[in-house]
Amino acid sequence: MANRNSEAVLQNIDWLLVLLYLVMVAMGWFNIYAAVYNEEYKSIFDTSQSYGMQLVWIVTSLFLAFVILVIDGEFFPKFAYVVYGAFILLLILVIFAGVEVKGSKSWIAVGGFRLQPAEFAKFATNLALAKFLSNISIKIEKTSTKIIATAIFAIPMLIIILQNETGSALVFGAFILVLFREGLSGNFLIMGAVMVVLFILALLVDEWILSGVLLGVAAASFIFIRFRVRNLIIVSGLLLAGVAFIQTVDYAFTNVLEPHQKKRINVLLGKEVDPKGAGYNVSQSMIAIGSGGLFGKGYLNGTQTKNNFVPEQSTDFIFCTVGEEWGFFGSVVVIGLFLILLLRIIYLAERQRSIFSRIYGYGLASIIFVHLAINIGMTIGLAPVVGIPLPFFSYGGSSLWSFTILTFIFVRLDAYRFQILR
Repeated sequence: MANRNSEAVLQNIDWLLVLLYLVMVAMGWFNIYAAVYNEEYKSIFDTSQSYGMQLVWIVTSLFLAFVILVIDGEFFPKFAYVVYGAFILLLILVIFAGVEVKGSKSWIAVGGFRLQPAEFAKFATNLALAKFLSNISIKIEKTSTKIIATAIFAIPMLIIILQNETGSALVFGAFILVLFREGLSGNFLIMGAVMVVLFILALLVDEWILSGVLLGVAAASFIFIRFRVRNLIIVSGLLLAGVAFIQTVDYAFTNVLEPHQKKRINVLLGKEVDPKGAGYNVSQSMIAIGSGGLFGKGYLNGTQTKNNFVPEQSTDFIFCTVGEEWGFFGSVVVIGLFLILLLRIIYLAERQRSIFSRIYGYGLASIIFVHLAINIGMTIGLAPVVGIPLPFFSYGGSSLWSFTILTFIFVRLDAYRFQILR
């Protein structure tokens, strides 16, 4: 039976998704080598250098992928809550016993290595959310369902914020996209967009002036809707909520964010100019990408990255190497590969017979999309620098292992698609 099961898995694996994974991991490895290339250390297999260690992470990731593929597909929905609970406890433990790295207490030391549990909490949260929403008695229209589903990804998000790892915490907001696929009203999407606009305006405009503008908009709205008691209550409620949100943003920005975080946001919004301080990373990143032109300077011929002008060039700013050495067309190819990967995952998610597998697939796509958007946004000055890696490309064992586990759980679920998982 075991042999038959293994043969069935191999026959049903989506090899295109696996190939995309392998191509992107290989491209990431070569770009890490290019980002820190030094003529004194020419061997790409030198484990004393980051690219040599990345090869170790790649090999171990492939082993993890193999292990996941031989696990029974029913394991994942059956133990979803157990895995989620274990990682919540681990995240809490890190707050008290973790290792602090660059101001964030979000790492645990394992022998001579450091691992970041926040990265692995993504697949655990994805499993738990898929398990909850796939229950046949769950209806997304119910308020209780929305609250519980939000709590599933909000709890790890809040714990990670306590670790002072804001960037990793933001990624968990990606799971809201899964709720829309499962039937959450589009009104919430509109509300979210309005909140984003208000958030930015609250940082650019005096809070009382902005509140006055909202009052004017509320009064003008009655030109288009009938003046009734019910409409008056709704408009007044929205006005009060908007004003309260503006005040909350101002308070959080002033009293909650760290000085360096406030500095980065002010530089991004153009309120401050600090090319040698908070804006240095982004400034050098944009110079590196822009210097690549249409076709790039050629592999291993980048000058901005080779001379260490770009900080974190093999991790958070790895896309600078792509832009400088491969140019605009190379960057388009990389982004195109990500889009193909996302479309393939969505296609596979939609063909699932199991609701659990479909929801997990959308969770995977959402996480990759948010990482891609924020990371590239950082490198070209469209998003604040929050320390989010580029999936499969950035150096680091925690990131690569996390995305490997996330991806291959879905590969395994898809290979099991002829069964109904709950």
